[in-house]
Amino acid sequence: MENHRTEITNNITQSIRNFLAGKKYSKIAVICDENTEAHCLPLVLEALPEHFLLKIDSGEENKHLGTCEQLWMALTEAGFDRKGLVINLGGGVIGDMGGFVASTYKRGMDFLNIPTTLLSQVDASVGGKLGVDFHGFKNHIGLFAEPQNVLIDTCFYATLPERELRSGFAEVIKHGLIYDLTYWQKVTSIDLDEANWGELVSRSVQIKKEVVTADPFESGLRKILNYGHTLGHAVESYFLDKGDQRLLHGEAIAVGMICEAYLSHKFTGLTSEELEDVVAYLIKIYNPISIDKSLFDEIIGLTLQDKKNEGGVVQFSLLSGIGKCKVNIPISAPDMLDSLFFFNKQVE
Repeated sequence: MENHRTEITNNITQSIRNFLAGKKYSKIAVICDENTEAHCLPLVLEALPEHFLLKIDSGEENKHLGTCEQLWMALTEAGFDRKGLVINLGGGVIGDMGGFVASTYKRGMDFLNIPTTLLSQVDASVGGKLGVDFHGFKNHIGLFAEPQNVLIDTCFYATLPERELRSGFAEVIKHGLIYDLTYWQKVTSIDLDEANWGELVSRSVQIKKEVVTADPFESGLRKILNYGHTLGHAVESYFLDKGDQRLLHGEAIAVGMICEAYLSHKFTGLTSEELEDVVAYLIKIYNPISIDKSLFDEIIGLTLQDKKNEGGVVQFSLLSGIGKCKVNIPISAPDMLDSLFFFNKQVE
């Protein structure tokens, strides 16, 4: 399944030219949103041949089948056949949805991902998971399919609001926690304003690739990547349509990582010192606010839709120590409730 390369480059235009050299695509579409059209497209335009620009509205709230229909219709009206190419220029929403649209249009056409956010570079760019949200459930409809290539350049970070960069950093933190104690120590010792992003992205992509290559369809090891995401996705889903209260992906995952660190201490051997370290660092970086306890039951209800569940039992990936993770840990609703109360106590 791992048939693509992930190329980390300092010259995105040259990398695009190298990718297209010698290939005879019948037509090329570039999918972007209003932000990437304004800030990222100008950085790559000179390397793009004649193409159709397909623009969608930015934001997770637009990652649904209605937007896919618009894209499928645009490809159809532009006369695309299976020999065309879709270039996804944007963050995780565009990578997930653009890849899904390309992989299902006429049973599949090639796509190239150019992720433009830290989050999409270290997370969504590797592993071939594609999909859209469905009636408020995250990534409920989707499939596995690989891009022809992923071109990663940190030059796009200059276009990102600081909050977006911080959101993406949650996945970098997670990679250290689940897989590499030395990386965790490095990540937690740097000043975000002076980070060597190229180095961090390179190691994070390497970690994710090692995990995904060993377990492409998430039957075992790959589930470690879900640490922080069971309760984190539920929190993200709950606040998705709540306007100003809406959390970015990484902000919600930070909440999930605090809750799930508590569960890791309770069930899988994370020491109290390690728990303290994880919680203190996440609070320092994200400064989360407490969640009204009247919402807890609804948030826990959302975990029942998690794709890792089996037979109605919610399965967690939990830390057995910093740098080590166990999968398929069944957790009850009362224990999830405890973890949310623990989270509130830490941030109040």
